[in-house]
Amino acid sequence: MSDKPAWLRPHGTPWKRGAARLVFDNPWIKVTEHAAVAPTGWPASYGVVGFKNHAIAVLPIHDDGTITLVGQNRFALGDYSWEIPEGGAPLDEDPLEGARRELAEETGLVAADWREVLRVQLSNSVTDERAIGYVALGLSEGPGGHHPDDTEDLALERVPFREALEAALAGHLQDVLTVAMLLRAYHMAREGALPGALARLMLG
Repeated sequence: MSDKPAWLRPHGTPWKRGAARLVFDNPWIKVTEHAAVAPTGWPASYGVVGFKNHAIAVLPIHDDGTITLVGQNRFALGDYSWEIPEGGAPLDEDPLEGARRELAEETGLVAADWREVLRVQLSNSVTDERAIGYVALGLSEGPGGHHPDDTEDLALERVPFREALEAALAGHLQDVLTVAMLLRAYHMAREGALPGALARLMLG
């Protein structure tokens, strides 16, 4: 990582945490209520959703400039979502191993070239969830085919990268990691951070 520019320095006083009370706990998340003091000195009761996995996102880019997307019904918002392959990796696991697993489980693909290209915080006002994004290149079909979780009914679609990017910009793809990774890959293609022939196919 490069040195941070001066304008990124923090200001003020950090939040102060007091007594904490566990409100909910399951294998994936926990919800904790904290007695807190805000940077302004104002007392507050703060609820935090704590995640037991890193969020993992994989953008699989084929040699012809297409990508593989996954379609599924999502519970929280009750809608249908087209996304790049995503999942969770336990906090004590190498995130790359989690990325390999998620790509294989959801698409049946394996990749010869893995590049970590994104680290972000998801909804950092109320959760501690962190996400790591990988571009996967040199794709081929794995030996076992795809085998999603018991609760996952997945559809797969292979689409041109530029078409997926335009769908995201038009608001048809709304999953934030999908949008972020498509924009990241577009920037990489424009800036020469991907193989030239592949970048030209992606950019159309």
